[in-house]
Amino acid sequence: MVDYKNYKVWQRSHDLVLKIYGATNQYPKSEQFGLVSQMNRACISIPTNIAEGCGRETQKELIRFLYISSGSAHELDYLILVSQKLGFLDSNIAEELLTEIDEIKKMIAALIKTIKKTL
Repeated sequence: MVDYKNYKVWQRSHDLVLKIYGATNQYPKSEQFGLVSQMNRACISIPTNIAEGCGRETQKELIRFLYISSGSAHELDYLILVSQKLGFLDSNIAEELLTEIDEIKKMIAALIKTIKKTL
């Protein structure tokens, strides 16, 4: 088992959760059970799956959860894009979030690659 809090990718994805929750707090109430719910679930899934993978018994299981985390990051990427197009999210904020998500996706991919080398 590995302490997930030691991974920089977990720390950055945790910070992203706080930013996304702050951004979605400004969405119209009509989106509470639509985009807001979906974005909040997708963003929190990123660090949650990293944490869960770290609690598993094998590196292979950790990799599986990192792939799930990556999928959630890709999902969030699209949800931010559609939020911006619908006018719910300022384009500057959207761009900052998308840049952060891209960095997190790269970090997850690099971590997967590093772990695979040890198998």
